[in-house]
Amino acid sequence: MRRFLCATLLSLMPGLAFAGPLDLSHEIRDKGIQATQSRLAALNAPTGEEAFALAGLRFLGAVEQALQLRWQVGLEADWSELPILRLPIPPNPEAREIRGQDITTLIAGITTGMDEARAALDQVGNRDFGLEIDLADLWFDINANGQREPGEAIADVAVEALGLWGMAPEPGQIVIRFDGSDAAWLTAYTHLISGTATVFQAYDPGPATDRILQSTRDMHALWGDTPPPNAWDMMFGNQVDRVTIILQALAQEPDAALAAKAHGHFLAMIEENRRFWTLVAAETDNDREWVPNEKQLSALGLQLPPGTAAQWQAVLADAEKLLKGEILMPHWRYGAEAGISLKKLFDAPPKVDLIGMIQGEALLPYAEKGLVMSGQAWSDFERLMQGDAVLFAVFFN
Repeated sequence: MRRFLCATLLSLMPGLAFAGPLDLSHEIRDKGIQATQSRLAALNAPTGEEAFALAGLRFLGAVEQALQLRWQVGLEADWSELPILRLPIPPNPEAREIRGQDITTLIAGITTGMDEARAALDQVGNRDFGLEIDLADLWFDINANGQREPGEAIADVAVEALGLWGMAPEPGQIVIRFDGSDAAWLTAYTHLISGTATVFQAYDPGPATDRILQSTRDMHALWGDTPPPNAWDMMFGNQVDRVTIILQALAQEPDAALAAKAHGHFLAMIEENRRFWTLVAAETDNDREWVPNEKQLSALGLQLPPGTAAQWQAVLADAEKLLKGEILMPHWRYGAEAGISLKKLFDAPPKVDLIGMIQGEALLPYAEKGLVMSGQAWSDFERLMQGDAVLFAVFFN
């Protein structure tokens, strides 16, 4: 179980594929993500291996830049609502004050990185390849000093995010050989991240960040020299500010064009994920796989139970029907014959009134009678995965 949890966390950092046998892996170990990416990007006619390596490095480079920006402003790992903002980073004793534009820039950098990764994947095309990577070689230059330091290994960052101490691989312990099917897997993952980031862009949190942080400074200025009568601000102040920023960002008028773009990314994710499962099912080798088919063993020690691929496809089918409005999301106030059209929500995104949505009134413009999703596909997947359904879902995307 611990080995699989480690594998799942590592799956949050997709695209870890580089030239073989281990030359590129060691280049990253010695020079870092950005330097290796720059060299590959300058190639006139990259091989399939080199193009896929570039895609993986661009994905990781986008994550690295986000972590570097967080380090500059001292944004600690307590934003559990946002994946990259929850990853632990070393403290910066000289961090500058955060601004709303920093959050906007961070999200924009992620979307740009995903676009660039897909551009490299387009160069891979249908070519097959075999790339080996030692996971112990990969690291984020979080403080941007050009040197690998404690706490900067990708495995360390991911493992600490869920408290799985001591699971970072030793050199040579986990070497993965990525192949052609993994290009479809990585493409799907870039669309998942792009879709999520684009939703955040549609509800730009920058202005709310500036407003709430300024209000906190103004409140603290009222304290004077008298110590507070309790420790509530110290214990809960940052969390309350964070939740308020998110709720106020969601309460503003969203960008409908960005919402439509996010919708397209989620549909593309499903299409590419299906392509991946078709390609991986046709594989007959068993050579240090990333996501294996049911007859293979992952280099991470993961073996899928029989029926996994078919059951995951059923989950994807439900997700696609939801996105297209062919089935509806259930709501506790709307009975068994009506639900919420997710497609309508993307087509005309609302200001988010959380209380109104829970009560039901705020979602009435998006409600209609029709077939409501039963959730049976996900329930069957949960039973098959024996309690690890969410972790497998993150791994599969």
